[in-house]
Amino acid sequence: MSLGLIPLTFLMWAVTYPSRALPMLAPGIERLPTWAVAYLRLAGPAALAALAAVNCLLLTGAHGGLPTLQLGIEPVAVAVCVLVVARTRLLLPGVALAVVLVALARAMGAA
Repeated sequence: MSLGLIPLTFLMWAVTYPSRALPMLAPGIERLPTWAVAYLRLAGPAALAALAAVNCLLLTGAHGGLPTLQLGIEPVAVAVCVLVVARTRLLLPGVALAVVLVALARAMGAA
């Protein structure tokens, strides 16, 4: 197990936290233009969706080849997560269900 990505994790937290925390910390955030409030509300979910799509749907080709589309349990889990989050407006149940789905599929040897 490599610990080389831990500093990058803290760097990304420091860079993205202000835009995610601004609605909670800034008084009068509702007085901003509607497009700015919409951006601040959707920036986090959009970044999470982009990370999930790239990491679950594309595989890097061998020896630096072109990425290929991955078909398996991971894209299904992402779709399930998106559906649960869209219905409940809660991120944790969607992510938890996706993780359980992938873990069960891997335990049964299907993934």
